[in-house]
Amino acid sequence: MNAREDFPKVYDPARVESKWYQEWLDRDLFRAEVRPEKVPFTIVIPPPNVTGSLHMGHALDETIQDVLARWRRMQGYEVLWLPGTDHAGIATQHVVDASLSKEGTSRYDVGRERFIEKVWEWKDEYGNRIVLQLQRLGCSCDWSRLAFTMDEKRSRAVREVFASLYRKGLIYRGDYIINWCPECKTALSDIEVEHEEHKSSIWYVRYPLESGKGFITVATTRPETILGDTAVAVNPSDERYKELVGLRAVLPVLGRPLPIVADEYVDPSFGSGAVKVTPAHDPNDFEIATRHGLSRISVIDPSGRMTQDAGPYAGLDRYECRKALLEELDRLGLLVRVEEYTHSVGQCYRCDTVIEPLLSRQWFVRMKPLAQPAMEAVLQGRVRFVPERFTKIYLNWMENIRDWCISRQIWWGHRIPAWYCRTCQEIMVTVDPPEACACGSQDLEQDEDVLDTWFSSALWPFSTLGWPEDSDDLRYFYPTSVLVTGYDIIFFWVARMMVMGEEFMKEEPFRNVLIHGLVRDAQGRKMSKSLGNGIDPLEVIEKYGADTLRFTLMTGNTPGNDMRFYWERVESSRNFANKIWNATRFVLMNLEGHEGEGFGEPVPTNLAERWILSRYASTVRDVTGCLERYELGEAARLLYDFVWDEFCDWYVEMSKTYLYHGEASQRRQAQGILGYVLLGTMQLLHPFMPFISEEIWNHLEGSRRSIVGSSWPRVPEALLDAGSEETMTRVKEVVRAIRNLRAEVNVPPSRLARVVLQPTSDSSKEALQQVKAHIESLAMADPLVFQETGSARPDQALAAVTAAAEVYLPLVGLVDVDKEVERLERDLALEETELERVTKRLSNKEFLNKAPQEIVQKERGRQHERLEKVSRLKARIDALKGT
Repeated sequence: MNAREDFPKVYDPARVESKWYQEWLDRDLFRAEVRPEKVPFTIVIPPPNVTGSLHMGHALDETIQDVLARWRRMQGYEVLWLPGTDHAGIATQHVVDASLSKEGTSRYDVGRERFIEKVWEWKDEYGNRIVLQLQRLGCSCDWSRLAFTMDEKRSRAVREVFASLYRKGLIYRGDYIINWCPECKTALSDIEVEHEEHKSSIWYVRYPLESGKGFITVATTRPETILGDTAVAVNPSDERYKELVGLRAVLPVLGRPLPIVADEYVDPSFGSGAVKVTPAHDPNDFEIATRHGLSRISVIDPSGRMTQDAGPYAGLDRYECRKALLEELDRLGLLVRVEEYTHSVGQCYRCDTVIEPLLSRQWFVRMKPLAQPAMEAVLQGRVRFVPERFTKIYLNWMENIRDWCISRQIWWGHRIPAWYCRTCQEIMVTVDPPEACACGSQDLEQDEDVLDTWFSSALWPFSTLGWPEDSDDLRYFYPTSVLVTGYDIIFFWVARMMVMGEEFMKEEPFRNVLIHGLVRDAQGRKMSKSLGNGIDPLEVIEKYGADTLRFTLMTGNTPGNDMRFYWERVESSRNFANKIWNATRFVLMNLEGHEGEGFGEPVPTNLAERWILSRYASTVRDVTGCLERYELGEAARLLYDFVWDEFCDWYVEMSKTYLYHGEASQRRQAQGILGYVLLGTMQLLHPFMPFISEEIWNHLEGSRRSIVGSSWPRVPEALLDAGSEETMTRVKEVVRAIRNLRAEVNVPPSRLARVVLQPTSDSSKEALQQVKAHIESLAMADPLVFQETGSARPDQALAAVTAAAEVYLPLVGLVDVDKEVERLERDLALEETELERVTKRLSNKEFLNKAPQEIVQKERGRQHERLEKVSRLKARIDALKGT
């Protein structure tokens, strides 16, 4: 049985998708090679966490990339879509920690070396899960190049970068305030802290003056840190406190003397205008302390508990301490008042624990010198953001960039390549472990910390291509063509890749940055475990197929904007796939006598053919243009409209006239056009719906040549015919008008009805007569009668006016006119009663004055709607009565 005959009646996504993806892998169709004669097109996948499973954000991100990769591949580019996964330091350590806990042990019990072995074992067993899920989605990555941020090549690149930046003085170690997560027990960079509005309080506390004469009142949102105060600060221009600057206050409870200093940082309008200075627990206080030579006392430890320096509160949890201290201050008469206050509180992006600013010795990257070239690449137009509005966001962040804390107090990750000599305390930073110190000692110890996960992913565009080696891949595929990512990680990833690319490759890592939004639930909420509103893409794929999910995500997508996930839209995409399948089945069932002839560009012979071929050519042009501009959602919409409305609902129906009733030459012509348009449309659809398009392509082609390697359709300029498109638009209006008139009097769809047309011009008459048979078929109009313009209107007929003709549906013999008049008069009475009610309400001045404006506007809308219905019903009744 040939491929055209062996076409199932019902579309089964599971069968089609599993078959074709394995076929693509077996044929190695996604592999990229260095081919100097071809133009490269490169995308590096934002590496998903090795612990992760596919979520809707991944599905959107990867579908966008796959659309671009498949499209460019068909255009003849040498496409490398490079896949990989991220070691996800904190998340992965949590997973393995939990596994050990179930075994009744911990990483501290097994030791660092064995723990790392355990993590690798876990990665080998479960780390490929996300890759398999990406394949279910249809991702056309070059899987032979699958990279991992901690594999040998990437690890080497990380050490090279660290050592190079250290030698240049751009990596340093120092004591600074860092964001600390007491739950994860590690430092976090500024952009790993998520800020949320919290309702809290401002507490006003009296600090006695050392002289015993009076107090100075400070305001604080974190009373527990009072115990770490080393000064009180006021603004130098604040007249209220000028006499106190240089004096000393006494720290409540602990009795430590505190100098009162003047500093411009203090905002006189906040609280009392006097602030406590806690250098070890606030970044701004740290700066004040640096300027004034103040001591730094840590009173909260890495577990969120009070240290010995907290005096009687040592060992308490930070919030237990807050409660106890406030009670004591109140007992001592030092708690003046409490005010409600809403402020932004930093939380760990992993576990939502409130972060604690702590003074800590950490490794940092000096970002200001590195940021300038990365800004110039954008300012000079070498890198373009889509949408353009994200350019300003990127530049603003880079202009205000702070040094990047890159050390993390965990075990899983790239261990910092710094060694300490226990003999002379020398620090050695090297790519490979040193055998001995310059002093001759071999008593060396490597730094315990690991690097921030984002450090290795910042090198992704060039480390995945072989850097630091000068590889053929690196020279050919770098810089990459486009980066696709969500707006929520511009700072985490995009900016840092820009910095590293400019520093180590002396060239930007990508030419374009395509920013997409988030996939939210139907109510517009962010999908999250806590809300329980997440939707598993794999469940959607299991039920509806990957093509349906992909098309749903694309048709709702506009660059940079969030989209809402509606199940109704999934159903619509599923129906679209079924529509394509059924139309294809119709075409295949009607190709008898055309086997082996192929589907070359046809020469149209009538209006219907000129119209569909012109619409196809316009669709090729417009979809290609949208893809060039990264308007993927608009491209998908154009395809939907063309396939569903113009090809399936109109041309397929019109083709039946030639297939069933035409001469042999007309039949072959219709077959050729159906096949030509359907084949080309499948190529346009392939980047969006790769599986169904491949299945249909193979049945039409009758060969095993994959659509993956076929050529993207060129715009067939000779087929563009604006005049035929405009004429056919008028014809379609006539058909719709007939259908609407039939529906108004409930004529069954299968019943033939006499229709009279009075064309508005000679050209309209000629066009309508050309497609007379199509109108008869599409509108069940038989006979279809043409009258000269100005002829007498048929008796007892419904009428409609279009640009091409006046349309009349005579009702005599079609419906019982008297009964129809009775029905319409009953409807008219109901509408007039409702109109009277609405009009009376809108005449009530009390209602107009008191009701909300939206209610008033809604009632006015109803009044307008009722007026139109009454007018239409009266016109119909008059037409039926012949008045």
